[in-house]
Amino acid sequence: MIAPTLRAVFLMLAGLPLLVVIAIAAPGLWTLSAGWIAGVLALMLADTALVARASDLSIEVDAPPLLYISGDDPVAVTYRFRRGPLPHLVETEMETNELIEPPVRKWLKGFNDNAHTAEYTLTPLRRGTGRIERIWVRWKGPLGLVAIRKTETLGTELAITPNTRWVKDEAVRLYQRDADFGIKMQIDRGDGSEFDALREFTAGMDRRAIDWKHSARHNTLLAKEFRTERNHNIVFAFDTGRLMSEPLRGVPKIDRAINSALLLAYVSLRSGDRTAIFGFDARPGVASSLLTGPGAFPHVQKLASELDYSAEDANYTLALTSLAGRLERRSLVILFTDFVDTISAELMLENVRRLTDKHIVVFATFEDEALSSMIDAEPLQSEDVSRAVIADTLLQEREVVFRKLQRMGVQIVETTPEKFGSELVSRYLDIKRRELI
Repeated sequence: MIAPTLRAVFLMLAGLPLLVVIAIAAPGLWTLSAGWIAGVLALMLADTALVARASDLSIEVDAPPLLYISGDDPVAVTYRFRRGPLPHLVETEMETNELIEPPVRKWLKGFNDNAHTAEYTLTPLRRGTGRIERIWVRWKGPLGLVAIRKTETLGTELAITPNTRWVKDEAVRLYQRDADFGIKMQIDRGDGSEFDALREFTAGMDRRAIDWKHSARHNTLLAKEFRTERNHNIVFAFDTGRLMSEPLRGVPKIDRAINSALLLAYVSLRSGDRTAIFGFDARPGVASSLLTGPGAFPHVQKLASELDYSAEDANYTLALTSLAGRLERRSLVILFTDFVDTISAELMLENVRRLTDKHIVVFATFEDEALSSMIDAEPLQSEDVSRAVIADTLLQEREVVFRKLQRMGVQIVETTPEKFGSELVSRYLDIKRRELI
């Protein structure tokens, strides 16, 4: 598409006063007016001939197969002119759908072998199927009188998944940190409660492990050796309702919760435990069977990516009752949810209490940074004081709910997004060390 630029329009308008003077003072010289218009049009035609056409430009996009939530990924786009004079400056813009933040506009200068490769940064906003809709390109002729425009429709689809890249990096960091000091995260033998074997008692072993009956039978001191119990059930219950779909520092809370849960799932699967995914809003959604072994982690990732956002409030009665009916043995249930006041938390408390009769429950939520910032803000106006008082009242109500949960035996994990994953892993290891499941 060829269109006149503002310079061409202003040049055409610059001759308007002369045309008016000629029309009033010397109408017979009207050919001069026509000559001005023809001259501007001739310059525009010459400008068009001195620049590459839109059909001469080819666009190649090298997009990654996946985008990870709360991460950035580059997309390389190569602009190649097959023939024609190369423009001095090319303006480009990439259009995406609503799941990806639009990349910044780029201006390209300099072409190597008639080609230029530009990198755009794609930042996903939500999970789902993102798309690169089209690329807009515009350049001007050497005189700046015409603009050549090209629109390349792509429709490239990119799957936006939970950030397993961060999960793997964080898991490697945790294991590497412990390996540096010669300590395993979970000792398989000698520090559990499940009987493994008998061995001859040696100095340094715990005397309480001596098996006196077998020692008397074999006429030598024998001690019991234990190993850490495995095959515990770890259930991740995600509230995908309205409150958890709200953004926290630009990323929905549910996505931050999924990232941290995947980190714990990776650790628990490597430790020999079994994991399951359960999602709910107004009604139960994704519900998986128990998965075991490190090879099941990709399937856990796929199930987590199917947890959709919802604008409905969570129905704890239906969801937790359904979850309790699916669990046949004592399990560790990690509930990722949020609440705003004590009234909305009453139904949650009642149903969580029923769940604690048989299972151990960890209540995982994020700190309310908005309320904390209101309290810590410097009171410059009277409205700031009122806002701080109201925020403090809401935080006190939040603490009331937490105390009720603790009296039920529920463990609380409330921290910032940066510490959420490591806090979950630490709580999981502490629960196993204390043999609560």
